[in-house]
Amino acid sequence: MSRQLCQIDTLIEAVNNALPQIPFPTAPTQLYEPIRYALSAGGKRIRPVLMLMAYNLYKDEPASIMQQALALETYHNFTLLHDDLIDKSDLRRGKPTVHKKWDENTAILSGDTMLAYAYKLFGNNSATSDFINATLGVLEGEEIDIEFETRNDVSEAEYMEMIRLKTSLLLAYALKIGAKLAEAPETDQYHLYQFGEKMGLAFQVQDDLLDVYADSNVFKKKLGGDIVENKKTYLLIQALNRADAATQIELNCWLKKTGEDSEKKIEAVTNIYNKLDIPTITQQRIEGLFKESISHLDQVALPEEIKNQLHHFAKRLMGRDH
Repeated sequence: MSRQLCQIDTLIEAVNNALPQIPFPTAPTQLYEPIRYALSAGGKRIRPVLMLMAYNLYKDEPASIMQQALALETYHNFTLLHDDLIDKSDLRRGKPTVHKKWDENTAILSGDTMLAYAYKLFGNNSATSDFINATLGVLEGEEIDIEFETRNDVSEAEYMEMIRLKTSLLLAYALKIGAKLAEAPETDQYHLYQFGEKMGLAFQVQDDLLDVYADSNVFKKKLGGDIVENKKTYLLIQALNRADAATQIELNCWLKKTGEDSEKKIEAVTNIYNKLDIPTITQQRIEGLFKESISHLDQVALPEEIKNQLHHFAKRLMGRDH
């Protein structure tokens, strides 16, 4: 089988070049300018690139589904726009968020318009129901994440389901949709979906770990932010579930502290994680998910030389490409 495989960086560039060409109306300016602003703020473009790569496994000219790939990226940025509003975040990728640059009403309306345009761009085709399922699932995950903010009894299973919906689902469907639009066998669509889902889970759990234990010279965010915000992460859930009575009391005391010395809180909670060996437990979970992800990619019925790009992408996403 001969495939003209596009390089990952070439696909990223193609997506970045295509995004400004989406024919949004010029008026009302207050509605559409924030959309252009949000889409031009940068990003890894993981989801559209995965869709294009999956298509390219079976057919040449992945640009033929660029409109559907842009729909996925538009939807993803809609979720970020509303996420920022819900979280009252001031910055996104180093720039003022839409509700800070404009106002909250504008963020709501522009976000709603992005959602509508995502469906308009995707159009009616063999994968439309998959796109709808993906978009609904992400919103379900967002709501569950909000519910977790008021709970300290979240189980590991509940957490994994939340991140599956909120983070992994769009990666999984990006791959499945790309394969389906290329008329790939259903078994390959299934394994590509599972590859994306497990890779997304591994990525999110690793992100939880890096927020506390990353090299501060490499990691761009301030370390310990999740601890300060009492965010339900894999690490916190494991600690709450594994701590003895005395450690439970200590940990819950720190969770009740807000607006105080954040550095002290980060240090104390990190010490609890270390005492309970949470970094090792978390790393083992990441490794298991990543192996499971690759095992599904290995079962896709294509020559290895064609699948190498996705192998490389997975390693690149997880910071294992060196």
